[in-house]
Amino acid sequence: MNENRRRPLFISSIYIGGLIFGIGLAISGMARPEVVLDFLQFDDLGLLFVMGGAAVVTGATFTVATRFLDQAPLTASEYTRRIKEFDSNVVIGGSIFGVGWGLSGICPGAAYASIGIGNYPILWAILGMFLGAYAQGYWRTLRSSSTDDVTETTSS
Repeated sequence: MNENRRRPLFISSIYIGGLIFGIGLAISGMARPEVVLDFLQFDDLGLLFVMGGAAVVTGATFTVATRFLDQAPLTASEYTRRIKEFDSNVVIGGSIFGVGWGLSGICPGAAYASIGIGNYPILWAILGMFLGAYAQGYWRTLRSSSTDDVTETTSS
C-alpha cells in the first residue's frame, strides 16, 4: 500500500483499535491462559460467546462497509478480496499453532494483552513465539535457497 494514500488518522486509529482490542481481551478473560485452557477442555464455554460475538460484529462491519463505501476509510484503498490458497503450509502451520495454543493456552494477540494485566511470566511464551517464527523463517530461507540451487543445476 502506498504510504501517501493513508488518511491522517491512520496510525492513531491503529493504536486506539489495539487498545480497545487489548482491553476487550483482558475483560473477556482471553488474556488469561487458564481461562483459555478451560475453554479448550470444554470446562468453560464462555469464550465461545466472546469469539462468536466478535465474529458477528466483524462480519456485519465488513458487510456494511463493503456495501456502502467505495474504499476503506483509513487507507483509501479499494475493497478487494484476497484469496489464499489452501495448501499444505496452511494445514501444517495451523496444526502447529493449534497444538501450541492447546498446550499453553496462549494465543499471540492475547499474550500481549496478558502482559497488560500483569502476567509477566507470559514473556517466556512470547519469546518462544519469536524464536519459533525466526526458526520457521530460517528454515524457509534454507529450503528456498536449496531449491534455487537445484533449479540452477538442472537448467545448466
